[in-house]
Amino acid sequence: MRRSELKELIAEGESTTLEFKRKFTSPEKIAKEIAAFANTKGGYLLLGVDDDKKIYGVKSEKEEIAQVEHACSFFIIPPIEPQIEIIEIEYKDIVVIQIDESEYKPHRIISSPEEKLHEQKVFIRQGEESVTASREMVRILQSRNPDAKPLSLSIGENERRLFAYMDAKKRATVKEFAALVNISERRAARLLVRLVRAGVVNIHTDSTHDYYTLVERV
Repeated sequence: MRRSELKELIAEGESTTLEFKRKFTSPEKIAKEIAAFANTKGGYLLLGVDDDKKIYGVKSEKEEIAQVEHACSFFIIPPIEPQIEIIEIEYKDIVVIQIDESEYKPHRIISSPEEKLHEQKVFIRQGEESVTASREMVRILQSRNPDAKPLSLSIGENERRLFAYMDAKKRATVKEFAALVNISERRAARLLVRLVRAGVVNIHTDSTHDYYTLVERV
């Protein structure tokens, strides 16, 4: 990345694909941000830049890089290998971490070697934040792996009632779908995941919960 490109990136401000950190905080927190990018659309993590776009730089670029590599190797499963480079702006060194969208989602965060799979958290990008993925979102991420099982889907009465509801209300949650067709929330969640996988429904995440909308047909 050229210096001019980095300046333009900083000027844009934080987004789904861009995060600023004034300094390295902890391996687990940095791992969370990196994994969230890999689980979503990829992006950049800049160390040495504050949330208000002010450039502070890092004290020791070698130490920062070593800590980032440690975070990616020991706190993320499967591990991630981001591209890391140092770019100088205003005589200050910025650590630029580029994370590609992963083919092998979801990447999970581990706090200790003894932590069980169901205890490991999955993060995704939502706006300017990295948020915990719901169980439904985790299943959808898993389904997008190259080795995921093929999907077979049939549209029944429950699905047709859901489509009519979403057409009228514009969105639906797992709880609303379950109540609409009188099934358990667990079964409703499974059906919605299958519809997302089939490209019929989109999943959206806000600050409190997931909701679903019909895919717009051109």
